[in-house]
Amino acid sequence: MFRITCLCAALLLLSAGPAAAAKIFVTNEKDNTVTVVDSTSLKILKTIKVSKRPRGIIISPDNKEVYVCAGDDDLIDVVDVAKLEVVRQLQSGPDPELLDVDPKGERIYIANEDDAMVTVMTTGDGKVLAEITVGIEPEGMAVSPDNTITVATSESTSMAHFIDNKSLEVIANVLVDTRPRHAEFTKDGKRVWVSAEVGGTVAVIDASSHEVIEKIGFGIGGIRPELFQPVGMRFSKDGKLAFVALGPANRVAVVDAETFEVKKYILVGQRPWHIEIHPDGSKLYVANGLTNDMTVIDVASLKAEKSVPVGRLPWGIAMTP
Repeated sequence: MFRITCLCAALLLLSAGPAAAAKIFVTNEKDNTVTVVDSTSLKILKTIKVSKRPRGIIISPDNKEVYVCAGDDDLIDVVDVAKLEVVRQLQSGPDPELLDVDPKGERIYIANEDDAMVTVMTTGDGKVLAEITVGIEPEGMAVSPDNTITVATSESTSMAHFIDNKSLEVIANVLVDTRPRHAEFTKDGKRVWVSAEVGGTVAVIDASSHEVIEKIGFGIGGIRPELFQPVGMRFSKDGKLAFVALGPANRVAVVDAETFEVKKYILVGQRPWHIEIHPDGSKLYVANGLTNDMTVIDVASLKAEKSVPVGRLPWGIAMTP
């Protein structure tokens, strides 16, 4: 009986096989491509040709599709994760910059930079549900974890706009520092962080009262203050740390998400734009625009481990488990 039990267990282990590696998708703005990298081997699996000027990128909640903003073609390219090819396109409205998808995967919220509006459409057939007027040059998009609110940032208006996802109307406008680029909700949805590239700060906003409760600044002795230009952000899996890409400072800042203290600066490639964290929380991936590579950071040690060449002018980054 013992032999049979052991044999069955062994067969189950063999049939299960090794765990599938995650796929990392990096948009290359100058090449009009998306580079797909295996997270374990860090080898390029495929370079996918997409529409012109790909920037913002996000994965569907079911991890089956990748949505890519193609700014110069006014399109969202939809990439099939299994096939690693563009399978359809959605008419996004003018110059899509960044986008987010609701937790159920039913709607996409798109920042249309040239038209000062947010387009809301269904993911399946691309039906436009609303075109919401916001400030000038909208860019950052973030849907709250409970799917009640979406925040859009407008670069030239220096505001974070809070949109009610039921009425699809703006319910609050919050002034932040100059040129806000990215919005990111905390894991519990109680706060939203907004990076201001030219202002050099990250505003922490209470999602209920819409009040700015903190502004986080950055700096290192010997580096000109104007080089600290925060853009992309991600939280650690436990929500205790925030990682902020700092553009021309060539660093990623590590911030305590409760005390707002900057704990460390990690040197990466030149001009880090956006960042993504591994689904298991172990690694951080940084798209470096001017060195055409991706930096891999170990989250436990907070050290950069490797640089992986991708395409020209990498900008956005997303990954599937």
